[in-house]
Amino acid sequence: MTTYSVALNFEDGVTRVIQCDEDEKVTDAAFRQKINIPMDCRDGVCGTCKCFAEKGAYELEFYLDEAMTEEEEAEGYVLTCQMLPQSDCVVRVPASAAACKTAPEAIAGEVLGVDRLSDTAFGLRVALAKPLGFLPGQYVNVGIPGTELHRAYSFSSAPGAREASFLIRNLPGGRMSTYLAERAAPGDALTLTGPMGAFYLRPVERPQLWLAGGTGLAPFLSMMEYLVEQGSDHPVTLYYAVTRAADLVELERVTALAGAVGNVTVVTILAAPEEDHARKGFVTDHVTAEDLNGGDCDVYLCGPPPMVDAVRAHFGKLGVQPAAFHFEKFNPTETEAKAA
Repeated sequence: MTTYSVALNFEDGVTRVIQCDEDEKVTDAAFRQKINIPMDCRDGVCGTCKCFAEKGAYELEFYLDEAMTEEEEAEGYVLTCQMLPQSDCVVRVPASAAACKTAPEAIAGEVLGVDRLSDTAFGLRVALAKPLGFLPGQYVNVGIPGTELHRAYSFSSAPGAREASFLIRNLPGGRMSTYLAERAAPGDALTLTGPMGAFYLRPVERPQLWLAGGTGLAPFLSMMEYLVEQGSDHPVTLYYAVTRAADLVELERVTALAGAVGNVTVVTILAAPEEDHARKGFVTDHVTAEDLNGGDCDVYLCGPPPMVDAVRAHFGKLGVQPAAFHFEKFNPTETEAKAA
């Protein structure tokens, strides 16, 4: 029997990936895995379990118009009590994880290694006790060994792998930075809690414009790993903006992944005026209306709040708004990211 992975995205940013057999309804599979998607009738009559299918192929069995209209079905809405997946799916649930009696999953991990990529960034590699399903672009909370603290970091690795990787900014005096620089050793036990976040790659149905600021490159590495496996018929342009050339970490990997996907253009930008580089300044100095393809494109941006605000204002000046604009802000302090 074929089994599919169904990612349930709750409104509070928590994601849980369940396994659903080909002859099993999504609500039944969720309940079997101790997740209670809101429902009353189980017969396609009440509409309580109405969700939105963001990705995937599925079949809907019987339902009444009072529960969901044909127009809603055409838009992508589903009654999960009548939904039979025919591929891996992503479903947005209009309820919190707590309301569905679930929570982010805690996964045990073990440090494989810490790479000092530059003066400003670490690479952290972690072996997971079991594969963790997540959507490319999402993050987890990583516990700091020896403390009760955790920090939020986006995966830079492919979803579902037994080894996870993270690109972490080196913040002098930061608790995670101090651990990575001074105490981290292979074999250290870590706890990862998640996945979480609304910043993740949606179905690629039009040209893509990706904007990464510094270690905001991490989720795009995960997205490219995903596209290597899934393929894409649409071009991707990645702007990777940092301060100095030494901060262009993982560039060799970026180039290799871009080549493997086959239709990815990588543009690097340096902000420091003393640096010798083809493109200087900020992302907003280089993104043009042509990059936005007349509005027929999806924009993903991961960077500090000033970068997000500047890009949004820049789109207004260009007079072009993308079909979709997904962004994640991270502060230059060890706080959780905010996605939209």
